[in-house]
Amino acid sequence: MHATDPTERLIQRLGYAGLIPFVLLALLLWIVDPALVPFVALALAAYGAAIVSFLGGIHWGVGLRLASEHARVRHLHLVWGIIPPLLAWLALLLPPFAGLPLLAFILVGCYLVDRRTWRQAGLEAWLPMRLHLTGVATLACLLGAGAT
Repeated sequence: MHATDPTERLIQRLGYAGLIPFVLLALLLWIVDPALVPFVALALAAYGAAIVSFLGGIHWGVGLRLASEHARVRHLHLVWGIIPPLLAWLALLLPPFAGLPLLAFILVGCYLVDRRTWRQAGLEAWLPMRLHLTGVATLACLLGAGAT
């Protein structure tokens, strides 16, 4: 998407800025004192869980905006919207070496669902950016897991 609208530029900037904690925390896991690894790993997992929950929330927003004549699609968005936060919560209960890869898997799953559902919601123009964001966030979770 070539953002010419100021709001679209803001969305892009905020989206890509959201990668900073992923990248920073994943890199820190490789260089901090071993005593700090559990704290940094928890910080990365918590941030990943927050982002996954946000991705589920997008579906609630889409579902709430759909008219009642689109009940089947509306229900799909509403039901899917609660699945990523529940999975992210489970990932936070696991040790980081297992929870971070689970978050990476959830991020990819969220993208795949978005790829199938965002077109119907008129959001397909944002899918290339979503792919980039998902790729970096997923890689950060996997690299972070490798450091634990």
